[in-house]
Amino acid sequence: MDRASDAALADLRERTWTRLSRAAFLRGAFVLSSGRTSEYYIDKYLFETRPEVLRDVARLLARSLPQETTRLAGPALGGVPLATAVALETGLPFVIVRPEAKDHGTGRIIEGSLSSGDRVVILEDVVTTGGQAVRAARAIEAAGGQVMLILAVVDRHEGGREGIEGAGYRFEALFDLLEWSPPPT
Repeated sequence: MDRASDAALADLRERTWTRLSRAAFLRGAFVLSSGRTSEYYIDKYLFETRPEVLRDVARLLARSLPQETTRLAGPALGGVPLATAVALETGLPFVIVRPEAKDHGTGRIIEGSLSSGDRVVILEDVVTTGGQAVRAARAIEAAGGQVMLILAVVDRHEGGREGIEGAGYRFEALFDLLEWSPPPT
């Protein structure tokens, strides 16, 4: 990458973080899906439902995909808009990973087509413990896919990286809350 490309990427990252955090960073008393309590919450639906933010998040995620990626995966529910947006950005197909198999219709945990040997990147929104991402990765592997990377938009930096890497998966995040500060109150 040349300096102009580096500068453009840095500008896109800064602009995206500013809009994402202003739209989705909430302060108060919250119980997280992990059961922990927190003084802040990043409401993924407040940034994933804004086209101008989702578009830029998808562009950043697309730039972070390993070249050998053949399929994307979006854990339901928050990973689905990310997988959709990145698929539109890259042309890569995607699957949706349910938290559990449905009890009607096909009874599948993975929706869409996943071929044995597919090299998959799992797209996550906000990672706290990494438990949902690890469950999705195990479902992909059980179906014959190879998990290349778990790629998140935001790492809350509360053990998610350690949980994911401890389970044997590579992890990256666009924004780590140790590096990126929330908007001023």
